[in-house]
Amino acid sequence: MRRLPGDGWLVLLGGGEFSFGETLLADRAWLDKAPAGPIGFLPTASGSDDYGRHLAAYFEETFDRAMEMVPIYRSRDARRTKNLERIDRCGAIYLGGGIADELLAVLGESPALERIAAKLGAGGMVVAIAAAAQATGRVARGLAAGTTIPGLGWLPDGVVETNFDPGHDRRLRRLMESSGVAHGLGLAAGSALMLGPEGRNELVGSGFSLDDAEGELELASTRYQAAQPTDNY
Repeated sequence: MRRLPGDGWLVLLGGGEFSFGETLLADRAWLDKAPAGPIGFLPTASGSDDYGRHLAAYFEETFDRAMEMVPIYRSRDARRTKNLERIDRCGAIYLGGGIADELLAVLGESPALERIAAKLGAGGMVVAIAAAAQATGRVARGLAAGTTIPGLGWLPDGVVETNFDPGHDRRLRRLMESSGVAHGLGLAAGSALMLGPEGRNELVGSGFSLDDAEGELELASTRYQAAQPTDNY
């Protein structure tokens, strides 16, 4: 799967409740690679303040990592100088889950999105979970049933379906029918695909790859190296 070029890591999380420990192994793996500095959290896809508060407590208590809220809720927030400065001083940016349409409507072609992409290019890290991970593809599944919307294009010819169950793959196959899409990825909850520089890609948990809308699902572990999370936390 091709990704936006750069020296950083793009991490796609398949979903899951961090408060129940469902993302623990995946979070341990990407935090082991994350640059120093606070984790910048964008609540854009959900619009929830509580999400950020609970996530900050989780990062601090479980991993001894600080989190900084980047309060981007509306398009004008994505242009504010203070928010751009917050993005710049964070070692990693975490795009929270929620609704892909909301994330794309607010961040699309904004200065904040440019700063986040620049961080990925310069050796930083961008983490996207659930709907935010779906939004990184060429297209994403829209809120309205059966619709697709343009994604961020960080995966120029790829699409992502999260909380994926291989027994119910209709949504991923429908995304694969979109123009210009050559690769589909289905990530189970609690899983992570870490796309690094120079093809250093690692998988935590389970996922499936698809190269054709009518093709056979392939275990993603046959395509991506399995990561071994450390016990640093």
